[in-house]
Amino acid sequence: MTGKERTIYRCQSCGYQSAKWLGRCPECGQWSSFVEERLVTKSQRHSARAPREGLKPVAITQVSADERERLATGIDELDRVLGGGLVPGMVVLVGGDPGIGKSTLLLQVAGQMSRAGHSVLYISGEESAKQTRLRADRVEALSERLLILPETSLERIIEHIEQIRPQLVIADSVQTLSSELLQSGAGSISQVRDVTGHMVDMAKTHGIATFLVGHVTKDGALAGPKVLEHMVDCVLYFEGEASHTFRILRAVKNRFGSVNEIGVFEMARDGLHEVRNPSQIFLNERAEYTSGSVVICTLEGTRPLLVEVQALASPSPLALPRRVATGFDVNRVALLIAILEKRLGLHLHGEDVYLNIAGGIRVTEPAADLGVAAAIASSFRDRPIAPRTVIMGEVGLGGEVRAIPYLEPRLREAEKLGFQHALIPDANRPVSIPPGHIQLHPVSSLAAAFDGLF
Repeated sequence: MTGKERTIYRCQSCGYQSAKWLGRCPECGQWSSFVEERLVTKSQRHSARAPREGLKPVAITQVSADERERLATGIDELDRVLGGGLVPGMVVLVGGDPGIGKSTLLLQVAGQMSRAGHSVLYISGEESAKQTRLRADRVEALSERLLILPETSLERIIEHIEQIRPQLVIADSVQTLSSELLQSGAGSISQVRDVTGHMVDMAKTHGIATFLVGHVTKDGALAGPKVLEHMVDCVLYFEGEASHTFRILRAVKNRFGSVNEIGVFEMARDGLHEVRNPSQIFLNERAEYTSGSVVICTLEGTRPLLVEVQALASPSPLALPRRVATGFDVNRVALLIAILEKRLGLHLHGEDVYLNIAGGIRVTEPAADLGVAAAIASSFRDRPIAPRTVIMGEVGLGGEVRAIPYLEPRLREAEKLGFQHALIPDANRPVSIPPGHIQLHPVSSLAAAFDGLF
């Protein structure tokens, strides 16, 4: 390095930089998050970045937009979330809690695509080649076209990619890779940003589909600078409860598809299995004729899911009763309890209320309001809902039941699973579905809904 070296201190949580060490970051408020870094000169930075040769302006009408160029991963649930498969040159960042199944899923993808004739390079910065082989044995991902590279040096990784020119690269994980030109350690803000930038350049220059595994912080956000999510084409989050075997793959950013789709998987001894009919699995263990149990139909992207809402209301010994919710917004629960008290006269102010979405699913849409309110009232009155009944509708502060979007696909899913009655918003009529075995019960208010239920 020519001239005098310049040292800065950078926050590892948000990327804020300071000329001196600080105990607390003034930007994000984190304590003891500053580490020392030596700045890289412009000449070093430009020499390290792989140049894009031969790129010239071209008319947009001459650019190929053939959807057939997408690469199928061999896992339908993943292809659904990606928008139909991988686009050559696409960079996908996969995040999730430790042990949730990120590496397992991508190793299965590597096995499927390599057996389909695609060359795959799996870069393992966390495991040795032997450890990766043992995992590949377990998930049946062995193939002659799957190459394993246990390496953490970015420069050597780029050399191998230039030589091999694979169709798919998987880097597990981006926090373990580091550039020799930077003085900071692997996983630092500057290293993660530079490593990701080099990998994105490599993918775009050579048309290589790339998966990057990212660690998450204790708050569930991807570790590293926020700009990391802007650099890639797609950001996927792998979600799930430690106590459940189901995993949800959700897109929060996708330049080549919808961000509303989800993929459902089940963790087993031999890897992740696709769940093609999640509604049936989520309802398998439901006990009918139990108070506080209600089936709702929530929509994840274009996929309707039937899930069970369980509520328990019991007299509270506390001055301030507890409101606990798993898989549902606890503030929304408190709001629905207030509506039930005000509009229907249910004396819930002295009751502890516990709510659970069975199966580890998280429900966020307002269409679940009516089902949640019915579950709470059912438990409070200790009167079960009629079996084979599905409930859906948004509840307003006045106790009115409001219309919900995409009612028809929800009803088709319920009818497919043998449900005979559906409580729906009156505002959604008329419903253009052929007459079948499901009987519709339109309601315009909570009072009207509960008159029919109890």
